[in-house]
Amino acid sequence: MDDIESLLKESRNFKPKADFSRKAVWNPKTVAEMRKLGEKSPERFWAKMAKENISWFQPWKKTLEWKPPFAKWFVGGKLNVAYNCIDRHLEGENSWRRNKAAILWEGEPGDSRVLTYGDLHREVCKFANVLKSQGVKTGDRVAIYMPMIPELAIAMLACARIGAPHSIVFGGFSADSLRDRINDVGAKLLVTADGGFRRGKPLALKATADKALTGTPGVEKVIVVARTGETIEMQKGRDFWWHDLMADASALCPPAKLDSEHPLYILYTSGTTGKPKGILHTTGGYLVHVATTAKVIFDLQENDTYWCTADIGWVTGHSYVIYGMLANGATTLMYEGTPNTPAEDRFWSIIEKYRVTIFYTAPTAIRTFIRWGEAHVKKHDLSSLRLLGSVGEPINPEAWIWYHRVIGQERCPIVDTWWQTETGGIIISPLPGATATKPGSATHPFPGIQTAIYTEEGQEVKPPNGGLLVLKNPWPGMLRGIWGDKERYKSTYWGKFKNVYLAGDGAHKDKNGYFWIMGRVDDVMNISGHRIGTMEVESAIVAEPHVAEAAVVGRPDEITGTAIVAFVTPKQGVAPDDALREKILKQVVRGIGALARPAEIRFTDALPKTRSGKIMRRLLRDIACHKEIVSDTTTLEDYSVLAKLRNEE
Repeated sequence: MDDIESLLKESRNFKPKADFSRKAVWNPKTVAEMRKLGEKSPERFWAKMAKENISWFQPWKKTLEWKPPFAKWFVGGKLNVAYNCIDRHLEGENSWRRNKAAILWEGEPGDSRVLTYGDLHREVCKFANVLKSQGVKTGDRVAIYMPMIPELAIAMLACARIGAPHSIVFGGFSADSLRDRINDVGAKLLVTADGGFRRGKPLALKATADKALTGTPGVEKVIVVARTGETIEMQKGRDFWWHDLMADASALCPPAKLDSEHPLYILYTSGTTGKPKGILHTTGGYLVHVATTAKVIFDLQENDTYWCTADIGWVTGHSYVIYGMLANGATTLMYEGTPNTPAEDRFWSIIEKYRVTIFYTAPTAIRTFIRWGEAHVKKHDLSSLRLLGSVGEPINPEAWIWYHRVIGQERCPIVDTWWQTETGGIIISPLPGATATKPGSATHPFPGIQTAIYTEEGQEVKPPNGGLLVLKNPWPGMLRGIWGDKERYKSTYWGKFKNVYLAGDGAHKDKNGYFWIMGRVDDVMNISGHRIGTMEVESAIVAEPHVAEAAVVGRPDEITGTAIVAFVTPKQGVAPDDALREKILKQVVRGIGALARPAEIRFTDALPKTRSGKIMRRLLRDIACHKEIVSDTTTLEDYSVLAKLRNEE
């Protein structure tokens, strides 16, 4: 069978509240108009968004040049991302934003800083001049390996200001991972820090960077931020302290007038096989996409305090911590550490302290909060919240309901967003003033974007069955290629269906046209001839009231072809015994049928996850099949979780 079967049944429906709709950036009438325009002419829709939301030094001559699979957006237009994110908020009728908070920063130990748009302009200009003084020119690549501190945002914006594409490597990656990415992108300079704080302790970064730099002949200079105060080695002539270089730098640096297709950044994402892929995003189309979606999907109002919990080392941090938010003149919050340092209520204390109004986090984090219990939430006043968001993996309906009830206190709309590193910005999401939401569904594609579900043969699937999620037309934020590997770009994303982008996720569409993401196609299980996505089985397990989180994988079975193995984390205080195992099995049968009944249930305190919160099912698959783990584990958040699962076999 080519189709992925949809077994999950979800009928709950939440309509937008009238008061929210009335005040929304896009009210229902506007949404209807924009959808109509986006369907009739995606190019005209995005041209309208580009004019309304972005400042251009020179207008474009052609909205889209499409030579499949290569696209150019706003051809001939000139702009600068840093100018759009900072300078224009200091000019004309927006000049009052000079004293508005651009970045609120909370360090894990409890220290904090506020950078106004005026402060940010000064610091970005100074560091742009520092980069130029160290020999960085337009087109040179700069690698950034830092903790979640304001200097990370300053560095990326300074790169954008002078047209030096940045490549941010997450601060938890190993020396080998950093070295490979630096060499692949051909970075000339590295910006790093002595370290950062994580789980109450200093995490060394410079020492790891030094190991990486033993094999990076292209790196000429290293700039180091003093964050932890730990003793580090500084190589004379190569390594310089950030504060020393900034002390004498000029605060005047005109933004470079860059072509719309000038490279903005290269961000590496893991491939299922082979080396990581350097995803290339360019200037104009990307900024139009993230600025527009940030404004509309998060309903950005002038007095909002927005917090996305993602690290800037991931695309979510690029698009919806920094670029999309600052382009709209919003106040964005950055937090350095973990959600349970010093205690499990840290996130809720931050929301209360800064009166956060918009909160955007991952389903895996939400399921962790569920496991920790509601008592931690109830210690704090979350009445400032008015909108919630979900990003990363598909959110199971019961986690959605908990998020709505406990965090949103049944008054905050939830925007469950689907997108990828490759798409640059959000592709499918509710529009909070107009879309009725269903727990677990990302709802509809954003106006101007055409999504569909295909069979393996390229035929469009009819509801309610599932298949392969595809994008049928180019969109502004789309990747422009894999750095240095055009053929891999073509074969990975465009090789299966002619002129159609293959997302790599399974999905189905219900009778109301709502999209439901069913997980990675690589994770689909073939049970007795039925192809079943992992998300639906996991959702059925988590619907058991004593379960906090679950991940399922398939292992070979002589009778059914594939047997389902479930890794289950009970809620705190719940005994992982045979009685719970039996309850879970009954819940799965009741929720989606005997077909999806797990052959094996393994209880665990935690699941192996990437540092961005995604469950690493391929590692669980190796464990379930008693295989030696040979796949890449560099993105693993906590190696002890993997070791414990191995020991329990």
